[in-house]
Amino acid sequence: MQDLRTATPPLTTLSEEESMFRDAVREFAGAEVRPHVSAMDHAAQFRLDLIPKFFELGLMGIEVPERYGGAGGTIFMAVLAIEELARVDASAAIYVDVHNTLVNNAFLRWGNDEQQRRYFPRLTTGLLGAFALSEPGSGSDAFALATRAERAGDGWELTGRKFWITNGAEAGVFIVFANVDPSKAYKGITAFIVEREFPGFSVGKKEHKLGIRASSTTELILEQCEVPAANVLGPIGQGYKIAIETLNEGRIGIGAQMIGVAAGALEAAMAYVKERRQFGKAIAEFQGVQFQLAQMATDLEAARLMVYNAARLKDAGQPFAHQAAMAKLFSSQVADRTTSNCLELFGGYGYSTEYPAEKYYRDAKIGTIYEGTSNMQLQTIAKTMLK
Repeated sequence: MQDLRTATPPLTTLSEEESMFRDAVREFAGAEVRPHVSAMDHAAQFRLDLIPKFFELGLMGIEVPERYGGAGGTIFMAVLAIEELARVDASAAIYVDVHNTLVNNAFLRWGNDEQQRRYFPRLTTGLLGAFALSEPGSGSDAFALATRAERAGDGWELTGRKFWITNGAEAGVFIVFANVDPSKAYKGITAFIVEREFPGFSVGKKEHKLGIRASSTTELILEQCEVPAANVLGPIGQGYKIAIETLNEGRIGIGAQMIGVAAGALEAAMAYVKERRQFGKAIAEFQGVQFQLAQMATDLEAARLMVYNAARLKDAGQPFAHQAAMAKLFSSQVADRTTSNCLELFGGYGYSTEYPAEKYYRDAKIGTIYEGTSNMQLQTIAKTMLK
């Protein structure tokens, strides 16, 4: 096995290229996203003019080869982008995260040459993607899905419903999982590339959520949706493998979201405790407050190291599923605790929508749920330990 001490740089050391990229995303998030965060959250609607800017900045094809219009970068660079966006707004980060770590990743690993030539030039310039696995009766048991795919002439017809689909309201292409042979159970699951304009496809209701409110989460309805044979992604019957391996990388992205959310909350709290005065001095001068801040900063650094480590392992071509599950689990726990503690440091103001603490708190909770609940991460970790 390759020695990672020589294969990758230290986890928190960024190359000049990585530093410049991170700083560019940070500047963009502050200038272009931050002014609209509160309004988008209250309206539960993302500003559609921001999505083209993600493409223009090169955030939607980070790992895609340059020959297809991508940056030819690494998942570590994607992590940096997701983290910086989430520091300002988790909803903004989610658009970039899902598009890169799930959609582009699935095309990179499982798309054939023709599919990559057909879709990557669009996925890197303006076509938003979504990943459609979950169903009403299929959550943690992802492979109990009921959506069916049947042969129809030279192609396929898909029938079923998908729930909790991130980017659903704006996406133009969807990776949809359906079972071509229920008698084979999960071995019949197959991945299909479904475009929004395909006959029989429609987007259903949009969910109104506790957090990440500006990010669209929708139902998808497939009524004998017509899909060409050329749009089967990967081998027939290998959808379970595609989903599992794609979500392994996706969990690194969720970890990046969570450390970004925690960092944003901590920065807001740090600024507030220096200004808020009680008993004649800033509350930042009280040792009890200082100890809380120190503990949160320590937890955040540990979570960041775990997320960065999983990303570096993936980029080095090393096994990373175990570390990705740990990073997703721990970073979501840290975000949950940190945002809660930061809200309390704001006192009564923390409970008000006039201040950012309550939004960070609401946005953090989803990290323990989507792309595998915390219990599912524990199960993954235990399985890999006991092999």
